Amino acid sequence: MKNNRIQILIFLSIAAFCLNCENIFAQHKNIKISSKNEPEETTICINPKKPNIIVAAANTENYYFSSDTGKTWRDGSLESSYGVWGDPCLLVDSLGNFYYFHLSKMKDGNSYDRLVCQKSFNKGISWNNGTYLGLNGDQSQDKEWAAIDPKSNYIYVLWTEQKKPNGRAQTKTITDINLAISKDLGKTWSTGKKINEKSGPDFENWKSVIGAMPTIGPEGQVYATWVSTEGIFFDKSLDSGKTWLEKDVKVSPLNNKWSISVSGMYRCYVFPIIACDVSNGPDKGSIYMTWADKKKESSDADIYFSKSVDEGVTWSAPKKVNSDSTSTQQYHPWITVDPVNGNIYMVWYDRRNHKDGKTDVYMARSNDGGKTFVNFKVSERSFTPKSYTFMGDYIGIAAYNNIVRPIWTAVDDHGSLSVWTAIVNVNAIK
Repeated sequence: MKNNRIQILIFLSIAAFCLNCENIFAQHKNIKISSKNEPEETTICINPKKPNIIVAAANTENYYFSSDTGKTWRDGSLESSYGVWGDPCLLVDSLGNFYYFHLSKMKDGNSYDRLVCQKSFNKGISWNNGTYLGLNGDQSQDKEWAAIDPKSNYIYVLWTEQKKPNGRAQTKTITDINLAISKDLGKTWSTGKKINEKSGPDFENWKSVIGAMPTIGPEGQVYATWVSTEGIFFDKSLDSGKTWLEKDVKVSPLNNKWSISVSGMYRCYVFPIIACDVSNGPDKGSIYMTWADKKKESSDADIYFSKSVDEGVTWSAPKKVNSDSTSTQQYHPWITVDPVNGNIYMVWYDRRNHKDGKTDVYMARSNDGGKTFVNFKVSERSFTPKSYTFMGDYIGIAAYNNIVRPIWTAVDDHGSLSVWTAIVNVNAIK
């Protein structure tokens, strides 16, 4: 009888241990959003009016929508008479309307000649034909990103324009960061306007100014960042985009140009990602920026973070966010700030647990304005990128009132792509 009791106790102990392990390793349940159409280069957006509504997108024409905070998804394929040609970016206005920005591809085969904004009035289920912006003769428009002021619903779009000063006869181009604004919920757009102080040459040897991204401050300030061979730059407008700084602020130099080599990756651009705390918390108004870089002559790529508390006049020295002490590669970071509580969330690809190209997805949270970060693994399965398979130039993350949803691309052993999110358990982050 005594032996039976001992056996029962041992069984119960093992069962409890296994259950505890399952809870540990399944703290952030992964949800496969889709594998249709080989999706990559992801973006995600939460509706603050109804946070159960989440919309996501991926190259080239994929969109996804959920009405249960991302636990289940439906998908669709975007269509427009202006064409759909990548670089997806999602926004939502204060009325709950979603906006899907992307490059164009006209029926005559001409691509990159304009940017397109398509709008959904029904929670991302369907999209209108859209409007366009940035058209400037035969100049090329590329790598757009947008932000919306929730108070005015003004929409600000930044992108890179490649100019041929003397027409097609001259092969050399120059690049600038352009801005367009819509003050009527995406119906019409202002003419593109250069905001950067110093132009860049063409894309040869990564000399372009590129990777522009805006964010909005708590009082409607418009903040912008981009990258060039000289480093990461910042600019701002305090009058709804009318005027900008005469001299751009250099946030940080880069050890490399705006592209780093990551084994197994088709390419790995270094674009700065910017966000601002608009909550009523103690760090309201702080501007945050993240990017990946690695030391020269080194394969160790890391995630860096910098902060400004004076509207971008000065920036803190870049600090490493990934907490590992390995010489492995971390890359493609994204950052967001929960507008309700001011918590910072970051996501990136991470190889700290492997000696080869196997990759996990990690996140970090800061609840003290970026003074400290807690790292945690959010992906349940590792995957190995294939150099012949393009996985996109970025991943994404969105947060609202402790609903936190990252989004990333994974690849299977055959090189096929799929898009994933995670139901992040904020109470399990320690």
